[in-house]
Amino acid sequence: MTTPVTEPGLRLTVLVGESDSWHHRPVYTEIVHRAHAAGLSGASVFRGIEGFGASSMIHTQRLLSLSEDLPVAVVIVDTEEAVRAFLPEIAELTDGCPVTLDACEIVRSAGIEGEQG
Repeated sequence: MTTPVTEPGLRLTVLVGESDSWHHRPVYTEIVHRAHAAGLSGASVFRGIEGFGASSMIHTQRLLSLSEDLPVAVVIVDTEEAVRAFLPEIAELTDGCPVTLDACEIVRSAGIEGEQG
């Protein structure tokens, strides 16, 4: 068994509301498409089942009246250089949204270089 090759990376997480939009398109979709156009290694969108933001209103899928604006996390992992270069590309989309950067380690497996699931 071979030891996987790892390299330092940076994880970008953007927290938005499901109903947040940019020019009639969901913000999370716009971020993913911009990440793809920028050549980043991948982006994933995760829909939350409950959460609250700056408004302090709890959004949950359990209450039908509030289920339209569930929390959504867009997660992108790439090299630190690539992620930091991408930040200006989404600045206009993330105004007021929590954006976090976390150091991480990217594991590269043989045969799937550059793919993200």
